Amino acid sequence: MDIFDSLKISSSALKAQRIRLNTISSNLANIETTRTPEGGPYQKRQVVFRSSEQPFAQRLEQSLKGTVQGVEVVGIEKNQAPPKMIHNPAHPDADEEGFVAMPNINLLDEMVDMNSAARAYEANVTVVKSVKRMALKALEIGK
Repeated sequence: MDIFDSLKISSSALKAQRIRLNTISSNLANIETTRTPEGGPYQKRQVVFRSSEQPFAQRLEQSLKGTVQGVEVVGIEKNQAPPKMIHNPAHPDADEEGFVAMPNINLLDEMVDMNSAARAYEANVTVVKSVKRMALKALEIGK
C-alpha cells in the first residue's frame, strides 16, 4: 500500500462520516417534529455504509498487493420503528384519545452515534496528517 492509497481510504471515510454526522444532526433537529410533508411524524434516518465497489480486475490487483479499499455511503434509510405515542391532549396533532405520534428518535442513542462518528472522523484526520508528515520526511531524505 502506498501513501496515496492511505489518503484515498481516509478521504472516503471522512466523506462517509461527514454524511453520518449530517444525518444525526437532522435527526436531532427533528426530534419533536410531529408533521412532515409525507404525513405523520418524522422518521429517524440511518446511514448505510459498504466497501467501495470496484471492477474485478482492479479488486484482484488490490488483493494481490494486499491493499484495502475505502468506504462509501449506499444510502440514507428511514428507520421503520413505530412512532412513540405520547399522551398530550392539548397538542394540535393529538388523536381522538389524546395521543400524539412522536418521532422514533432516542436522544441518548443519537448522542452516542454522534460521538462515535466524530471520533471516527478525528481518527481519519489523524491518518491524513500522519501520511502528510511521512511524505514530507520522505522529501527531506533527498536533500
